[in-house]
Amino acid sequence: MRWAILRLVEEDPEFYHFLQEHDRELLEFDDEDIEEEADTEVDVEMQVDEKIRHHKISEKEEKPSQNVITTEMVESWCTSVQENGTIGAIRSLLRAFRMACHYGDDVGDDSSTKFMMMSSGVFNKIMLFVLGEMDGILRKLLGLPTFGGKKENVVNLMSTRKWKNYSHLVKSYLGNTLHVLNQMTDAQMISFTLRRLKYSSIILAAFPSLLRKYIKIALHFWGTGGGALSVVSFLFLRDLCIRLGSDCLDECFKGMYKAYVLNCQFVNAVKLQHIQFLSNCVVEFLGVDLPTAYQHAFIFIRQLAAILQDAITMKTKESFRKVYEWKFMNCLELWTGAICAYSSEADFRPLAYPLAQIISGVARLVPTARYFPLRLWCVRMLNRISASTGTFIPVSMLLLDMLDMKELNRPPTGGVGKAVDLRTVLKVSLLGCVLILFSEFAVWPMCIPIKDHVERHSYLSMLTWDFYAR
Repeated sequence: MRWAILRLVEEDPEFYHFLQEHDRELLEFDDEDIEEEADTEVDVEMQVDEKIRHHKISEKEEKPSQNVITTEMVESWCTSVQENGTIGAIRSLLRAFRMACHYGDDVGDDSSTKFMMMSSGVFNKIMLFVLGEMDGILRKLLGLPTFGGKKENVVNLMSTRKWKNYSHLVKSYLGNTLHVLNQMTDAQMISFTLRRLKYSSIILAAFPSLLRKYIKIALHFWGTGGGALSVVSFLFLRDLCIRLGSDCLDECFKGMYKAYVLNCQFVNAVKLQHIQFLSNCVVEFLGVDLPTAYQHAFIFIRQLAAILQDAITMKTKESFRKVYEWKFMNCLELWTGAICAYSSEADFRPLAYPLAQIISGVARLVPTARYFPLRLWCVRMLNRISASTGTFIPVSMLLLDMLDMKELNRPPTGGVGKAVDLRTVLKVSLLGCVLILFSEFAVWPMCIPIKDHVERHSYLSMLTWDFYAR
């Protein structure tokens, strides 16, 4: 720094003399002193930066501990909600419920999420409390009846200030519950969730998009589940349609029929019970709104008639296959059950005649011994329709014609064979037609339908003409 002193002497000698007289030490420093001072300043700055950096790291390390939901926090929220109905506590509970419903999801860097971690005990407490109590809490907040209610109550509520202030809480509860339903795999937990949601079904009138999604997932559980889950799903759908009416009736009718048809494509001894359960559910569901059910039943029965008409006209293997398959036959069985259940209702009774015509046409479509099981099934359906409606349906020709078929009028050549379960077959193999047991299972099952037919209509003169025409 000596060059600076020399420059000072040249430019301002008076100030240089002043420094010599009053502060000579300032003029006697050297470069080593400056370097040491500079090093000291740098060291201090580095130490400060290091402390700041360590402080930031420690803050990051401590941050997760601030995002943990504890049992004490949940209990305090629950107490505040139950005793005081505190809005802040409700919001905190619903935020925690959202995190519980999305627990394990890949949320990425979501800095808006207030809570990130919870133990299994906290998770269970949040889920049980919110699913068990939130419906009543929200009803009280919105001024709805504590239980049930009508769709009109929700429609009128949507124009009030309360709804504008608190509708986001309702949507959060219903939306997150829908999400967790899609993620659940445990049948008992799904059943519990649907049972609790049934109490909030009326509020879904305010959220059409959520309503459609709930119908879709409930239909899935009803069709693919088993045991209690299928029952709970059906009751949820039924309660939904009773309370909301036209908002979901059409979608539920179509969805249930489609789910039933999908389950009927293949039949065995194990699936028979589930198929029968689904059929009983559909028949009961039709009773929720018979005029609407009639419109759907008419369309579906007409579809069956069109398939049969194509088979009669085209006479191809493919067209026959569409009729002689489990899906088609189980649909006939379903509508037979529906007509028998509601035969006294003016809305459903007119469907008996076209359905009986279709069943008779199916029985006569391919008059061979291989389709004896299918023909016997058709006769049983016709007898049920006849009994429920009190009308005469001639079935003797369908049964007695079977006795004239060549397979029953020649001695069997294929041995004894195995017994056939008529509930799980539509036709027998060519080899089966020449077995000794074939004649037994073909003849003896005819006796019961003939007996029922004769007993029911023995007082009618038409019965005599039926046998005489044969």
